[in-house]
Amino acid sequence: MTGMDIYRLSILFAYLVVQGIQYYLKLLNLLHMKEHCSQVPVGFEGYIERTTLGKSCAYTIESGTLSFVESLLGNAVVLLFLYAGFLNLYNSWFVSLGLSFVLHGVLFFLCLMYATEVLSIPFNLYDVFKIENKYGFNTMTVRLWLADFVKSTALSTVLAGTVLFCSLWIIRRSPEYWWLFLWGFFFLLSIFLMYISPYVIEPLFNKFTPLEGKDLECRIKAMMEKAGIKVSRVFRMDASKRSRHSNAYFSGIGKVKRIVLFDTLIDNMTPDEILAVLAHEAGHWKKKHVVKMIAVMEIVSLAAAYAAHRLLATHLLSEVFSLSRATFFSDVVVLGFLFGIASFPFTPLFSYFSRRHENEADRFALRLTGNPESLASALIKLSKENLSNLYPHPLYAKIYYSHPPVVKRIAAIRTEIELIR
Repeated sequence: MTGMDIYRLSILFAYLVVQGIQYYLKLLNLLHMKEHCSQVPVGFEGYIERTTLGKSCAYTIESGTLSFVESLLGNAVVLLFLYAGFLNLYNSWFVSLGLSFVLHGVLFFLCLMYATEVLSIPFNLYDVFKIENKYGFNTMTVRLWLADFVKSTALSTVLAGTVLFCSLWIIRRSPEYWWLFLWGFFFLLSIFLMYISPYVIEPLFNKFTPLEGKDLECRIKAMMEKAGIKVSRVFRMDASKRSRHSNAYFSGIGKVKRIVLFDTLIDNMTPDEILAVLAHEAGHWKKKHVVKMIAVMEIVSLAAAYAAHRLLATHLLSEVFSLSRATFFSDVVVLGFLFGIASFPFTPLFSYFSRRHENEADRFALRLTGNPESLASALIKLSKENLSNLYPHPLYAKIYYSHPPVVKRIAAIRTEIELIR
């Protein structure tokens, strides 16, 4: 056995360990939910019935099972692609075409993107038209699904093709410092997309109309002004044509924000509950959570870009996987596989800081509205309507949950209510 064989098998072992841990945590989470899902949680009495809890349990199990099967298939495809020689065949075929560096790379990665999309289609269809339909969430027609698929594929092709072209041009023009220029390019691109998305991309899929009823809009703007946030417009989004799930979000750069409310949220919540949800989002902006997370991610991205530059300069990755024709693009595929393994240990850390931000935003919302009961009832409604898992396993929640488990979150809000009183 050669040294490269040892490296290749070591990578495989690390990948299987990471996947094994993830599957174990998912199973642990589902078993914990099944054990407790017949008990109404503290704070939810009078808001949710045992039958709803049973429905939530069944929904979580079916969704989790589908995710598990899709993950198994995806992992099998990845391992076959890398370890059964398919990457070597794919890479060698592209080399034989004799394309320029930029065109080679654009087509190489676009084809991989299309293959991934095709593999996900059966799972997406089953999720939307079987599971989501069964539990009363889906409102999408087959025609709308097809229209969305065509538009999203076309949009992904344009965006990914443009980004790949620019990225590979930078790499070709600056072999030594591309990692730095590429990091700057992606940073500027992310800011640009944040700016244009509400006006160019989002309207391709949903209709945005001014919020009906001036009273609610005036109350929203008054509350945001109190928080020091200027709101340009408040929109209602026709989310119900696809799903009955609810949400609300802010968009915009700088001090002026645009607020979007799902029509499902407006229809199912009282004005005070809507204000409480938006006050929570305002908390994220005022506490600069978005800026902090962007700063952290950019630092991590810069370090990752430099590490990628050093590794890709060696062509060691192609040697480890015994590729007959080493190329920059095949190395990137292997590097992405390695980064997926290496990033797993950081998942609990990012989840922890995200949960801290959510708690801070909750406390801000309670102070801003002076009506903590509305935030509590809004979260309970969202959990009930979305059939959320009210009993995640503590270990699973610590590793994966970006928000505190809703039962603990409600308990913390109730504590704040007592303190305010």
